[in-house]
Amino acid sequence: MVAEGKCLARHDNMVIFVAGVAPGDVVDLRITRKKKSFLEAEPVHFHELSELRVQPFCEHFGTCGGCKWQHIGYDTQLYFKQKQVKDNLERIGKVPLPEFDPILGSEKTRYYRNKLEYTFSNTSWLTKEQIQSGQEFDRDALGFHIPGRFDKILDIKHCYLQPDPSNAIRLEVRKYAKEHNLPFFDIVKQVGYMRNLIIRTANTGELMVIVQVYEDRPEEMQALMEHLAVTFPEITSLQYVVNAKGNETFHDLEVICYKGLPYIHEEMEGIKFRVGPKSFYQTNADQAYELYKRTRELANLTGNELVYDLYTGAGTIANFVAKQAREVIGIEYVPSAIEDAKINSQINNITNTTFYAGDMKDILSDELIARHGRPEVVITDPPRAGMHEDVVQKLLQVHPNRIVYVSCNPATQARDIEWLSEKYDVTRVQPVDMFPQTHHVENIVLLTAK
Repeated sequence: MVAEGKCLARHDNMVIFVAGVAPGDVVDLRITRKKKSFLEAEPVHFHELSELRVQPFCEHFGTCGGCKWQHIGYDTQLYFKQKQVKDNLERIGKVPLPEFDPILGSEKTRYYRNKLEYTFSNTSWLTKEQIQSGQEFDRDALGFHIPGRFDKILDIKHCYLQPDPSNAIRLEVRKYAKEHNLPFFDIVKQVGYMRNLIIRTANTGELMVIVQVYEDRPEEMQALMEHLAVTFPEITSLQYVVNAKGNETFHDLEVICYKGLPYIHEEMEGIKFRVGPKSFYQTNADQAYELYKRTRELANLTGNELVYDLYTGAGTIANFVAKQAREVIGIEYVPSAIEDAKINSQINNITNTTFYAGDMKDILSDELIARHGRPEVVITDPPRAGMHEDVVQKLLQVHPNRIVYVSCNPATQARDIEWLSEKYDVTRVQPVDMFPQTHHVENIVLLTAK
């Protein structure tokens, strides 16, 4: 197993990357892509199946791009995730490493997500078996994008990612739209009505549903909203968006709350986090709690430290560690996320946080450090691209005692660690699995000043 959950094979000194197989499978391959230094291939015939294989539990496995590792057992998934972290840190980071802490597995390996986004389409994806059957099929779909295709949606019968009543709500919305002749959207021709459905569940039991449509049809929307409100009284936040744009993003559009409050709450250790329709929150809330607990533990806070929380998002980590710190300064690129962070401090009576919105390399300035002081601890949780080199240089200049680096991409984390190795040693490495049945892995590294 190598990057992106693919397997590696070699033939005539060429490296071949293969999706949809397990280490130990004996297969015939068809080359699908040829590059100078590598090939990509797909399996066409299995001669022998790997001992690592298990039976996938979802009927959509192999077509849907969501859970690409259902064919290997969970312990095996964890082994390869830990190996992925180790390989990246050793090969890219090229720094001395301590013994790794064992990867922290997720207690739930199904129904662990708190948010799913489904798309409507009038040209559903047909599987090879459906095409070969010669039958006519209903081409309206409500489900997930086929990997690499913006215009094809797989109609989903049952998804194992989000707990009840997620599947029931999706199926009911689909049924209602069909019965009331509400046309499913055509992304290519830009015609239709039903566009998108977002379902957010929370560990407080609160439930948000957002329906996105292409045109403003008040009567149809009123009837649909009322139907959902009556059918699913457990919905605490029922909202809709009219979106006539070429894509489904709605961060710049008004979201109208039909019933309940315009937000829901997640909770950790009695701290409530308000989640609005446009808010970011970790999609595996239970495992996010484990991730943040381990982050706080590695930060080793005594209550006297000034902490900078870089890429703070909605201030989840900043507010989570605030009780153990003297002061926390959170910085984030997205202004709406910073507004959420401030609200999360207010509703929890947390008074020792300050938040700034803007480009990290511009906000993390000499002026900011002069105003607030040199941090003893920096927590950084950047996007997949890692930290900008200017930010790394600023950290080397400011030289906090400890940097706790949380990453969803061990490759860019390893690159940044190599840059930081001028003044820092890696003293702890803690991989964390946030997304069972996928190849994705989070990793926490503690960097201690030399």
